[in-house]
Amino acid sequence: MPPNPTVTLRQQRLGAELRKLRERAGLTSTAAAALLGGPQARISNIEAGRYAVSADRVRTLARNYSCADDEYVDALAAMTGGRKHGWWTEYHDTLPSDLLDLAELEHHATALRVAVTIHMPGLLQTTEHARAMMREAVPPLRPYEIEHRVSHRVKRQAVLFEGTPTPYTAIVHEAALRMGFGGPDITRAQLIHLLEMSDQPTITILVIPFGEAGFPASGQPITCAVGLVPQLDTVILDTDHGCEYLDAEAQLNRYRSVLDRMESRALPEPKSLDLIQRIAQDL
Repeated sequence: MPPNPTVTLRQQRLGAELRKLRERAGLTSTAAAALLGGPQARISNIEAGRYAVSADRVRTLARNYSCADDEYVDALAAMTGGRKHGWWTEYHDTLPSDLLDLAELEHHATALRVAVTIHMPGLLQTTEHARAMMREAVPPLRPYEIEHRVSHRVKRQAVLFEGTPTPYTAIVHEAALRMGFGGPDITRAQLIHLLEMSDQPTITILVIPFGEAGFPASGQPITCAVGLVPQLDTVILDTDHGCEYLDAEAQLNRYRSVLDRMESRALPEPKSLDLIQRIAQDL
């Protein structure tokens, strides 16, 4: 089987999880390949995500590695998909690869938890708000680059509506509600959009108000894409140089705790929505 021309974050994650299973079993890649009946290079390519792997092959590897966690193995098998491509691949030549990986993670997540302090959550942004935000990028984005990114962001939002909507919890600091990207009219429309989105039963918006004592995070946007099992969660940190993806157990535990603490500092949902409405009325 020829190698994949591009390796996505999801393929890399599957390969990394298979490597963890092999190492926990105390097997070298050569020994694992012998059990599989192939060359050592096959194991290396699977673990690097360079070769597509079937669900049956994943189950065979898990059996060879004596993994008895059926739920975890089922989740790994569900990550296979051969050479199927999602809508985000149409942006392969126009956007950074980390944005494509972000869309793929959101598409496959069983739930999404987001915390922001300055910017609105990406999946809850209006097109005009998103466009106004992107005009502030450093270095400046060209107009066509902005439009590519806005289009990509809007298409990402489909996970909140299409098929079985993905449960989505957004923890928003009051500072983000008052930033004013694009001016009062765009900001007011954005706040009203948040209120409208909150009517969706799978969307929860919580606000941390000014004056809340303490703050359990550094201020950078945090997203936790929840997997089929906790071992397959991914934390995404939105940084100035792009998205950073974390999946080590200690990192996942840390950011789950951060999100839990931020949620505990937020107002209950009815009071959060009341605050959003008051800010919109004051503009």
